Amino acid sequence: MNSQPKFLATAIGSLPYSDPAKAVDVVLASIPEAPIWPQLPRLGINEQMEIQYSEGMPGIVIDREKGRIYFDTAKDSSEAFAAFYETYLAATEAPAGAGDFSSLAISTDFSKGIYALEKRLQTEGKKRPYVKVQTTGPCSFALTITDENKRAIYYNEEFRDVIIKALAMKCRWQIQKFKPYAEQTICFIDEPILSAFGSSTYVSVKREDVVAHLKEVIDAVHAEGGLAGIHCCGNTEWSILIDAGVDILNFDAFGFGETIAMYPQSVKAHLQRGGAIAWGVVPTSVAIREQTAEKLTAHFEKMADNLAAKGIDKAMILQQAMITPSCGTGSMEVPDAEKVFRTLHLVSQALRAKHGF
Repeated sequence: MNSQPKFLATAIGSLPYSDPAKAVDVVLASIPEAPIWPQLPRLGINEQMEIQYSEGMPGIVIDREKGRIYFDTAKDSSEAFAAFYETYLAATEAPAGAGDFSSLAISTDFSKGIYALEKRLQTEGKKRPYVKVQTTGPCSFALTITDENKRAIYYNEEFRDVIIKALAMKCRWQIQKFKPYAEQTICFIDEPILSAFGSSTYVSVKREDVVAHLKEVIDAVHAEGGLAGIHCCGNTEWSILIDAGVDILNFDAFGFGETIAMYPQSVKAHLQRGGAIAWGVVPTSVAIREQTAEKLTAHFEKMADNLAAKGIDKAMILQQAMITPSCGTGSMEVPDAEKVFRTLHLVSQALRAKHGF
């Protein structure tokens, strides 16, 4: 990433609406320079975080009666895998922008928000500076979804490889879809499970494997001309994201703002190569009820000063900063979520005014 976003505001995917048009209204009013397509979990199981991206994956089973999704590894998947890899290779070996990733498209049955935003942008007939899309990350997906025996599918190497490649294809399909409406597309890889990296639960998950899995999806985003971001809404080893080659590191700066300064050399290298930090300073909990743009602007300044004290140029931190909510708003009460988006807009404006951007 070679641009300077200078407090550009964008958001994480989910909103608490059942009306896609209303969600798009909120998005375009609050983050007009980098709108997102809204994930709408209140519409049902298909728009839940992992299920929304499962469509088209070999072996996937959605048990709607039990509200469960899993991979059936007991049956012979060789033909399905062969067909998947044939389609994958044909798409990825095509010239940039010409690959056909529609076999892993997200249909209207699994996302109303994608098509609502696309329709609105088509009607406008102009390009926004950015459009942001998103996918569940390979680690969060594969460590959350299990096989038929309730063992995380991550530990099945054959299925894990298919999942990583399928998610990469979904990223490229989204970028192609929104490229006509943006000067630049951004694709966030949402990895909330990385906040548990290193815990006893995931002690067998190796750092080098996580970096490699993330890098494969990041490389796919870059191959389609997009900017790759990674969002983690808890604390994690932030150098993992940087080592994977991410352009935009997004974290919960409201709750974990000081943690980024624990990795000064990695963060400095990230910024020096043109990367951005997307500071999730606007809380997505009931804490938003007590917040103002002034309070959150001051909080950002404190966190930025803390990072600068580690030997990182403050001007570079400011120029390469983005502003986001700390996480998605899909589980919030509607008035609280709407305050998140209003406050997000105000914080972005206040910081730009203060620093002459």
